[in-house]
Amino acid sequence: MATTPIQIGDISIGGAHPFALITGPCQLESLDHARMMAERIAAACAPTATRFIFKASYDKANRSSISTERGLGMDEGLRILDQIKREFGVPVLTDVHDARQCAPAAQVCDVLQIPAFLCRQTDLLLAAGETGSAINVKKGQFLAPWDMGNVAAKIASTGNTRIMLCDRGTSFGYNTLVSDFRGLPTMAQTGYPVVFDATHSVQQPGGQGTTSGGQREFAPVLARAAVAVGVSALFIETHQDPDNAPSDGPNMIPVDKMADLIGQLRALDDLTKSQAHIAL
Repeated sequence: MATTPIQIGDISIGGAHPFALITGPCQLESLDHARMMAERIAAACAPTATRFIFKASYDKANRSSISTERGLGMDEGLRILDQIKREFGVPVLTDVHDARQCAPAAQVCDVLQIPAFLCRQTDLLLAAGETGSAINVKKGQFLAPWDMGNVAAKIASTGNTRIMLCDRGTSFGYNTLVSDFRGLPTMAQTGYPVVFDATHSVQQPGGQGTTSGGQREFAPVLARAAVAVGVSALFIETHQDPDNAPSDGPNMIPVDKMADLIGQLRALDDLTKSQAHIAL
């Protein structure tokens, strides 16, 4: 089922449009780091003219342990995201974890992201929808894909239909996620563009005891599969030194590998979407 495109800045997402890339480091580290990452991402996207939304979190509230780093906080994080948006002329995305964060985050961010663990929190969904910003809702690891229709309906009840539904894997036993690609066209039946999160889908939640593990070598495999299904956007976190990143390092793609991966993905996307009936 072809989804109805939404507009984020000058990027059209959905239907037969080329996939948009949501990418950046998991956690904001500093303005200099965010600027360096945005420069390298822009360079990786340039050969294929791939449009990207810069993402990074000012607070990682859903951490495995009390001892793991959470981030710079909302005030400093939004200041950095605003600077990146202005300097690079790209839309920016960040997570919100509480209804009170939505309005201030929306003053800077083009997209508010609802974390998977919070996708059924009605007050948060309503507050996010009421900002009028585009909303990227991650499907809870515990949720069936058809249940995302109820999630989207909560946001749409505010009059905001600028909604994207994002799959990031499904719980499979302990510390393991699997990706069921039947869920992507299932979520597309809502009419909203579908995003596939390739890097969190290879996460091993809590798999290292006080931190999450991951198998980043499989992220490109899943990304290629999702593009073959016809997704509207891909979510791929990246870092210049994933093994020493403050969060989700085991999942992230090294930024120096991104240009080659994006080239592969765009070639597959062009092939997939040349078939008019294959577009989510």
